[in-house]
Amino acid sequence: MRERPFIAVYIVTNQPYGTLYIGVTSNLYQRIRQHREGRFKGFTCEHGLHRLVWYQSFGSMIEAIQKEKSLKRYLRPWKINLIERENPHWNDLSRPWDDMPVWKDRPELD
Repeated sequence: MRERPFIAVYIVTNQPYGTLYIGVTSNLYQRIRQHREGRFKGFTCEHGLHRLVWYQSFGSMIEAIQKEKSLKRYLRPWKINLIERENPHWNDLSRPWDDMPVWKDRPELD
């Protein structure tokens, strides 16, 4: 059985108050794994952006893309406030997924 897609807008960073990247994906588990493994050559890989500090799930990609575009328009202090409202210690929200079956041994995530 395939995992249900996890459509989301997300923010990754390299450290608290570090470089921020806002992205959108149809499968958040897979996308964060790709960031961790450095599969995207470019901005996120060059800056070591793999710490998931904020995300919001959506029912459709259209909604998620609209949210991503609106978040990108805000200034950095607003984005930091958004993160800190829900994740004041800038914890990597994907760490609990390390022990989940969806994260390991799932070829459809590759």
